[in-house]
Amino acid sequence: MTKKEVEILRELARVKMEIASDPQNERNVKMWTDTNDMNMKIPPIYINEVCWNEMNVNDELTLRTSDPVCRNLEDQLRKEIYAWKHFAGNMVVSPYMECPVAVTGEDFGISEDSDIIQSDETSDVVSRHFHIQIKDEDDIYKIKEPRVQIDREKTDRSFSRMQEIFEDISPVRLTGKRGMWFTPWDNLIRWTGVEPVMYDLIERPEYIDALVSRFVDMSISLMKQYRELNLWASNNLNQRVGSGGYGYTADLAAPDGLDTGADTAQLWGCGNAQIFSEVSERMHWDFSLKHEIRWLKEFGLNYYGCCEPLYNKMNILEKIPNLRKVSVSPWCNIEILRKNSSKEYVLSCKPSPAVFAAETFDEQAAREAIRNILEQTKDCSLELIMKDISTVRYKPQRLWRWNEIANEEIGRIYK
Repeated sequence: MTKKEVEILRELARVKMEIASDPQNERNVKMWTDTNDMNMKIPPIYINEVCWNEMNVNDELTLRTSDPVCRNLEDQLRKEIYAWKHFAGNMVVSPYMECPVAVTGEDFGISEDSDIIQSDETSDVVSRHFHIQIKDEDDIYKIKEPRVQIDREKTDRSFSRMQEIFEDISPVRLTGKRGMWFTPWDNLIRWTGVEPVMYDLIERPEYIDALVSRFVDMSISLMKQYRELNLWASNNLNQRVGSGGYGYTADLAAPDGLDTGADTAQLWGCGNAQIFSEVSERMHWDFSLKHEIRWLKEFGLNYYGCCEPLYNKMNILEKIPNLRKVSVSPWCNIEILRKNSSKEYVLSCKPSPAVFAAETFDEQAAREAIRNILEQTKDCSLELIMKDISTVRYKPQRLWRWNEIANEEIGRIYK
């Protein structure tokens, strides 16, 4: 790490802190809190899962440091500053830097083995062919219990280093696990393959039941180990919850002082079963949700769903303890979802990102998609989420413009 690299990071931190002092952050916090507390006044916008490899304009994202630690910090800062400048939606920038506690042993003793095809070498979006590692009951026990440990030497080294870099510019907060992406089937299909599982739901239901149960058992062990090590941290702040937006709410413990040592009852939890898009409500319950609930019941509030359409599965979703948010994917029928639900939830509405992938950007189509969502949810609490952006055809201005259009449409309906 050179003096020049340190100064680059310090200058970016200065910009971040200036942004964090903008009063718009407080207004955005209020918007998210109102929405998550089922008292929405104006729906907030959140843009994430961006194809950053296509976003660089005028070298705004070009890294100028060489040290690996510096490059990681520089990348985080440049992306946060860039997003605020070009597609802020209702993002909130924190007046501090976070240093995650370093841990080991979080894995389940088995990892993905796949062939990868990459159409754009600069992109993280790839196609995978999974090599099957779990085929029957005997293979289930390849899923091992995690053995979590805090790497205190690495944690102390990283924390001290960040404090030295950002001294007198930004506070540095040591943080634990701000929630967890809990989704059994996103993991299991990497070890079983997708097609075999679909047949096994019918032909070997006992095997599938035991497989999911084993994964959830090991996940609950992980949860408990985090608790014993005081690693859980509040996600009642500008932290993505599930596949949606921020977690700000008055219904969970305030985040101050809960960068570590929180209980799961003070956090948002999440779950989903994306490969069950075309599986019946009964099968979704039997082979996923009844197992997921063992995890979800430990959390103060819950978010459920991702890309799978859930409008015909509200009967089982309503069994989730403390369910507050439901994902409304591009394939979800909002009218039927609301008709099938006896309760009100925050609707996490997601227009399709395919609008960015065409040869030309159809602004009218983008506008109509947003307008349709807003008109169908006028008396609901909702958030507008643009995610899964695989490409903008190397024209980042398309995403910038979408952000403007979303704000225009919200302003038209919520005057």
